[in-house]
Amino acid sequence: MKKGYWFIILAAVLFSTMEIALKMVSNQFNPIQVTFLRFFIGSIILLPIAIKNIKIKKITLNKNDIKFFLLTGFICVVVSMTFYQLSILYCKASLVAVLFSCNPVFVVTFAFFLMGESLYKHTIASMVLSIIGMVWILNPFKMTLSLQGMIFILISTITFALYSVISYKKCEKFGGVAVSCFTFLIGSIEMLILILITKISVVSEFFSTNGLKEFSNIPIFHGITLYNMPILAYICIFVTGLGYTFYILAMEETSAATASIVFYIKPALAPVLALIILKEAISLNTIIGIVFILIGSIINFRGSNKLLKEATKKLEEIA
Repeated sequence: MKKGYWFIILAAVLFSTMEIALKMVSNQFNPIQVTFLRFFIGSIILLPIAIKNIKIKKITLNKNDIKFFLLTGFICVVVSMTFYQLSILYCKASLVAVLFSCNPVFVVTFAFFLMGESLYKHTIASMVLSIIGMVWILNPFKMTLSLQGMIFILISTITFALYSVISYKKCEKFGGVAVSCFTFLIGSIEMLILILITKISVVSEFFSTNGLKEFSNIPIFHGITLYNMPILAYICIFVTGLGYTFYILAMEETSAATASIVFYIKPALAPVLALIILKEAISLNTIIGIVFILIGSIINFRGSNKLLKEATKKLEEIA
């Protein structure tokens, strides 16, 4: 088996356990605290590879690059991943995993409006099937899910898709590892500043009295014990650090289209793992929704691969 496919398998398994691991510690840590720790430690793991890559490319960060990473760090880490962690408090881990895996629907939408990218038949078909799948899972005519949790995961998914689109061009310049690393690092620093602000008595009291205790006096290391340290280490080092590393290495060894298989495996694998580990029941409407999403993902993957092969063939003919 090619090395790239091993990276895909490893990334898919790690990403499929992400929501499960985060759910297991959701009542032991502040959600913003967990987000800060996992992305700060994850960025440290990515940093040696990122530095090596930009040295090979002979690139130095300028003021505009720093501004860019301040923006992507805020969108991805501070906004998207904070709401992502909050959604896990209110929803099943399996549900968050499946719905977040639908972010390509929003990526395509943003890419069309912001970058003028073409919409192909297979892309539209995939989007329609994914939306149908999401509607089946949400079951709006018999809503039993937390509305607050649904809003949080929707905000997280949309903002993550926005981050994916605006970071695309920089990936061509710096490479995927460097973009992810600097986004995570600067985003976690921004989050640390916000955490320190919440420790100011006036700010802390404001959030507490307005029913936003998650944003009041946010701890940094408080709550870490010998009991929960292994699962926290797994979240920070393996899921966030190595998970993103394997995913990016998979793209470099294969292609972006092939590596995206990771997000097609996750909607199928995550609910099964959640059932085994967390004993989360899978409802019939969730199964139907997952099937629609998987079919849409397969159509998108096959269509993207076909376009890639056609483009490669034309380049070979020109050469």
